[in-house]
This record gives sequence, structure tokens and C-alpha cells, in this order.
Amino acid sequence: MSTLERTYGDGKRPPPVKVLSGQLRAAGIRGAVDSGEGYMIRAGRGRSLRVSLVWMQGTVLEVQLDRNTVLLMDETGTFAVQGVNNIPKGKPCLLPGKYVMVMGVVQAVSPEPVIRAVKMADLSEFAALHRQMWKLEVEELQQVLA
Repeated sequence: MSTLERTYGDGKRPPPVKVLSGQLRAAGIRGAVDSGEGYMIRAGRGRSLRVSLVWMQGTVLEVQLDRNTVLLMDETGTFAVQGVNNIPKGKPCLLPGKYVMVMGVVQAVSPEPVIRAVKMADLSEFAALHRQMWKLEVEELQQVLA
């Protein structure tokens, strides 16, 4: 059983939290990641939210398959995604300029957020719409959760 599953007791993982890279970069007090506690982010209006499993979106800037890593950029900055060679159906996403979503576990927040990927999907077909809606989706979910 994973540590995330132990945290929730019912054998289910917590849902991923939609976040922006800037929120992770500014994350505060950190619990032990392997305890499932994760990082504290500001969720707006003075609220905080603890995150460990995240959902992010961004444009592929750089692909380093030899390092099993891709560099993405959202509207608040860049973030690295590790473990991309192990993602089923993830390879079609790994081209510079693609707009993708990634779900994964936060590995680090400073100096740059690092996510260990669990899932990736290519959103390039409707990239303009996804980019336009993403910040609103992040804000809405965080208001509900915080």
C-alpha cells in the first residue's frame, strides 16, 4: 500500500489538486512527502491547501529523454516533470510546443517545481481553449477544497 493510500485509510488516493507552477514555487511549510502530507500552497483569499498529488498543464519547452525529464511552462513559470519514459502513451506528448496535462507527485518546489509523472495527455488540439480556461479551473477547484 502506498503512503498516499495509508494517509486516506480507505485504500483510495486523494484526488489530484490543480495547481500552477508559481504556487508550488512559493510553497510554504512542508510535511514529510513520504507521509503523504506534501506541501502547503496559497489557495487565494488567505487560504492554504496541502498538496502532494497535483494536476498541472503547460507547454513543452525541452525534452531530455536520456534524463527521463521534460521541462514545461505554464503562465506562472517553468516546472520539470520526471519519469516521462515510464508513462503509458506519454511519448506522443514529448515534443517541444505541445500543450499537455500532467498528473504526478510533487518531488520538489524549489528552486523549480519537480513532479514525478503518473499520467500525461496531449491537449494540443484545443490548446488555446485549455490555456484560457486553466487558471479559472485551478482557482475554482482550490476554492472548493480550501
